[in-house]
Amino acid sequence: MTFSEPASAPLDEVRSTPDRLGEVIIVGGGCYGTFYAHQLDQARAKGKATYRQVVVVDRNPACQMMSELGEAADRRLVVSDWDAFFDQYLGGITEAGADDVIVPSPFMPHLMFQWVVRRARRRWPGRPVEVRPLDQGPGTPYDRSAPDGTRYVSFADWLCPTHCIEPTLCPVIRAPRTWEMSESVTELRSRLNQGRPTAGPVLFVVRHLVFAVGTFSTRSVLAGDAEVARAGAQGTPVDILVGTLSACHGAVNLLHLGPL
Repeated sequence: MTFSEPASAPLDEVRSTPDRLGEVIIVGGGCYGTFYAHQLDQARAKGKATYRQVVVVDRNPACQMMSELGEAADRRLVVSDWDAFFDQYLGGITEAGADDVIVPSPFMPHLMFQWVVRRARRRWPGRPVEVRPLDQGPGTPYDRSAPDGTRYVSFADWLCPTHCIEPTLCPVIRAPRTWEMSESVTELRSRLNQGRPTAGPVLFVVRHLVFAVGTFSTRSVLAGDAEVARAGAQGTPVDILVGTLSACHGAVNLLHLGPL
């Protein structure tokens, strides 16, 4: 594994002042989580970021992060299943700090959608709460549906570089990046709404922070859950489009709330 600052970072990614973060939750203590934890440590050492605490979540107490980096005064491991951790962590706060963020793994399940589904089932016990397949996608070159109902979409029909920060100039095609996944998924919601009531989209948007570390805010997750609560408050059947996205890639699902 190579720990380094991306050499191809564009000028608009160069920061004159450090990013100030609160609590940073890293999903997984394997190769990716270890990379992110180290990169954050390096970013702070070079004056590019500050943070209150890094929390790495992994089921294995002897995960790679522990063997290569270990715990520190501002870095700790929580030994837990991811779903159980987020049920306790997100369910126990009513308002996250403005600077609290979550660092997902590139290949993890759609964890925030799964959390939103569990929250909906607890909020409306006895009400039908289902994951339904999307009958259409946003029209991206890559578009595949998984058995669990998640639709994985991407504007890239090529192999992207590891830890790509999705700069304005795509490093593969060497041309300007003219697409933005959040815009495409929002447009998809409009098309879905023409056939049946569709709320949202509830989007958890991952953006490059520093040194190839991508995050979405913890506040956005709580806001997404609140949006689901508002959409279901009338008690009538409604679909809610939910996605975890970056500029180029995404995982999207349809959450169906039946009648109360």
